[in-house]
Amino acid sequence: MTKYSRITGTGSYLPPKRVTNAELAAQLAADGVETSDQWIVERTGIRARHFAEADVTSSDLGLHAARSALEAAGRQPSDIDLIIVATSTPDMVFPSSAAILQHKLGIAGCPAFDVQAVCSGFVYALTVADAMIRTGSASKALVIGAEVFSRILDFKDRTTCVLFGDGAGAVVLEASDTPGILATDLHADGKYVGILCVPGNVSGGKVLGDPLLKMDGQAVFKLAVGVLEESARATLQKAGRTEADIDWLIPHQANIRIMQGTAKKLKLPMDKLVVTVDQHGNTSAASIPLALDAAVRKGQVKKGDTLMLEGVGGGFTWGAVLLDF
Repeated sequence: MTKYSRITGTGSYLPPKRVTNAELAAQLAADGVETSDQWIVERTGIRARHFAEADVTSSDLGLHAARSALEAAGRQPSDIDLIIVATSTPDMVFPSSAAILQHKLGIAGCPAFDVQAVCSGFVYALTVADAMIRTGSASKALVIGAEVFSRILDFKDRTTCVLFGDGAGAVVLEASDTPGILATDLHADGKYVGILCVPGNVSGGKVLGDPLLKMDGQAVFKLAVGVLEESARATLQKAGRTEADIDWLIPHQANIRIMQGTAKKLKLPMDKLVVTVDQHGNTSAASIPLALDAAVRKGQVKKGDTLMLEGVGGGFTWGAVLLDF
């Protein structure tokens, strides 16, 4: 019998500290960096974001989201036999944030590892978990996106520091006799490394290079809209579906203009686009599961709806997942 995987529970968590554009602008002004609420909203659609306290890690945020997803699925941590964490801001160089999170959940033995595909990370992680469930390597997986991007921002660069926030989102993915995840599509092209990266590393106890985020916004925008459309169409073709079958488009929450541009190319009305970027900012690998959980808890996404999840991020990486919820 063919095995499939289905999402049985969603969860998310945002650190308590909410920072509005006006508050961030005032903070930046103190350091001689000029920006405004109007400037940020017009270019990105972002109005606020959440920042974690200095002692809070990605696994801490991921733990809250994981517990929420487990509760929604009616599962205990001991039921889980696979943990994948998508993150670009891990707790430490090693071990993985997934292993640390596993211990915080009070379980041991199952495979636990991180996936690093930046803002496409959750799509990558979900695809890997689906493949492992389909082959019988797992039956109940926790797939988590968790980030503390505030740690790698250059607060003297107004073109990047206003964009990002911290948070985590999670899903429980379980083996099923009926299809949940219908098709996936993943890609990467390393020639675009320079347009979005953190060009630093640790060597001999020192940071070599620059440990803060660098981005060519125009280059990212131009590339993102094109590859997101291509990946979405490829995923639909694999699943034997069309744009008309999509009930909700849940893209990586980076920039409202990129999101709207993708929806337009797929001929989807804007009321089928799930938007949380205005309140969360860009939370990288956490943004898709955060948006998914928000839509589920608001009653937008309902059982039986067909969802297109898609992300694009540094690497350059991109991909999409089509699923019946």
